[in-house]
Amino acid sequence: MPHHDTNKSVVALSGPLSQPPDSLAVDIEGTARLLAISVSHLYTLIKTGRFGPSPVRLGRSCRFRLAEITDWVEAGCPDRVRWKSMRGSRRQA
Repeated sequence: MPHHDTNKSVVALSGPLSQPPDSLAVDIEGTARLLAISVSHLYTLIKTGRFGPSPVRLGRSCRFRLAEITDWVEAGCPDRVRWKSMRGSRRQA
């Protein structure tokens, strides 16, 4: 019987994505895994305003856009207020 890896490979966030991701949006566990932090630490970052990307609600599910997570890390992981102002100025340009 072939072995199927249930864990998807972690996307390197140090540079642009070289291949399309398996998913365009990831759940809280996937987001924590991408950032190499615990889920509880991610919840702390969100609660204290130190996590920039905004969640997307899909029904009862909460997801984060993979592209936004990547952009946020490449921007140096600014806090939520700074990230929103950076994103807003980029959209207006």
